[in-house]
Amino acid sequence: MTTADRIPSAALSSLIILQSVMLTALHAGVPPHPPKAIALFGIAPFLAVALSVAVAALILGPGSSRAGRWTGGLAALMALLSFGPQKYFDAQFALIWPAVLCGQAASLILIANLVLQGRASREAAPDGAKS
Repeated sequence: MTTADRIPSAALSSLIILQSVMLTALHAGVPPHPPKAIALFGIAPFLAVALSVAVAALILGPGSSRAGRWTGGLAALMALLSFGPQKYFDAQFALIWPAVLCGQAASLILIANLVLQGRASREAAPDGAKS
């Protein structure tokens, strides 16, 4: 693993663990757990997709490849559905705040990685070349 991959890989690992625990709590019915469904879709299938995208980003190299950065950014956006700022207004916030803050921190790291590493690779590439 390259040095550029360590921090975003740690953030992805955090999201994978958080979302896995949420999925387990949902299936076990252990409070507080996410609802089984929201207006757009069932939560279990969504968490399955979010987990698979995060693992794909880990495999692609979230700090060293363009595909890894974009997949990591997508994983962050998907995680914000579960851990975004809207959770500050959730009735169960007092019970879920550690996961919310950890999820937000990991997501912000991944979004910053997408922007900063992308900018650095564009500046390092010769004119007209894309990384």
